[in-house]
Amino acid sequence: MDFNVKKLACGAGVFFTRAVQFTEEKLGQAEKTELDPHLENLITRADCTKNWTEKILRQTEVLLQPNPSARIEEFIYDKLDKKLPSRTTNTELLGQYMLEAANEFGPGTPYGSTLITVGEYQKRLGGAERDLLQASAVGFLTPLRNFLEGDWRTISKERRLLENRRLDLDICKARLKKAKLAEAKAAAAPDFQETRPRNYVLSASASALLSEEADKAEHELRVAQTEFDRQAEVTRLLLEGIGSTHLNHLRCLQDFAEAQATYYAECHHYMQDLQRELSKCSNSVSTPHPSAAVCPDPVSSAFLSGPPSPGAPVSSLSSQRPSPLAMEQAALPVTGTRKAKVLYDYEGHDGSELSLLADELITVHTVPGMDPDWLIGERGNQKGKVPVTYLELLS
Repeated sequence: MDFNVKKLACGAGVFFTRAVQFTEEKLGQAEKTELDPHLENLITRADCTKNWTEKILRQTEVLLQPNPSARIEEFIYDKLDKKLPSRTTNTELLGQYMLEAANEFGPGTPYGSTLITVGEYQKRLGGAERDLLQASAVGFLTPLRNFLEGDWRTISKERRLLENRRLDLDICKARLKKAKLAEAKAAAAPDFQETRPRNYVLSASASALLSEEADKAEHELRVAQTEFDRQAEVTRLLLEGIGSTHLNHLRCLQDFAEAQATYYAECHHYMQDLQRELSKCSNSVSTPHPSAAVCPDPVSSAFLSGPPSPGAPVSSLSSQRPSPLAMEQAALPVTGTRKAKVLYDYEGHDGSELSLLADELITVHTVPGMDPDWLIGERGNQKGKVPVTYLELLS
């Protein structure tokens, strides 16, 4: 118990001394040891990395999960190291409601059958969204959290130790400076007023004490300088690792972008299929309700018909800005061909479409009046329509 009290008192004394040194530095009454410029740049870069990583992490969480309550629940489960229960996405819930409504209205009615069709595709969209959330959490959010909760905490701890070593070094410098001034003052003004031998002995003893105090201060300064240099080197090595962190985050960012591209491609594919299904349903109704004549077609004309023929009236949709994919197709010659790389597997829905395998190369071309989101693909003796979103056109 006695040892603990002494240790506590010693620690309190060191803390008080450091606090005094820090306060005097802030008031401009004490000298401060400046860090190496390279180390200062590394610290600034690390702080910038930490701040922007926090902002990117928080905003990505908001993007993937807009519900604050759900984010708090995920945070609590993560801190408790428990598996988060499966949660139905909003799109899946919408699809489920549509299916239940179809059962109420009657699956055999036009409205009920359409609700079933749209509801099934909404559930597929929800499944694609779930895959995006899972891939983003594993490949992007988790590495960012690991950096903030792991590497950055280690860096912060070593930086605090470096700051303490610097304060100790400056304290030793100030102590040595005071000892040197006292020794020089005693040597410059000796006391010769008393001629008794005892006074000469006392004067010599005081000089020896001052000299011993200066030697002790020099030794403490050397020790403090060694500890400061060692801690500065440790901190520098950790801060230089921020470059590796940037490379790791770069790979994670690429994975996140790829997951988003896959998600949006799947959504586009599902919506194209849904529009074809709705087109078939609308064409199969031979005697529609009179009010249906004025209802807009659920299928956009961009997906059902090609460019208007010369002399035909231009609709309001034709004045819309063309999509980048349409512009890319417009750049293709009517009779020319280009090579294309398949990005994802694609299963043809009928005999007019060509099934694709990821990473294979095919020959594509366009024809007048064709839907701008489709191309004619050829692979050997096989030929059929292929979606543009599944291809990477090669020069």
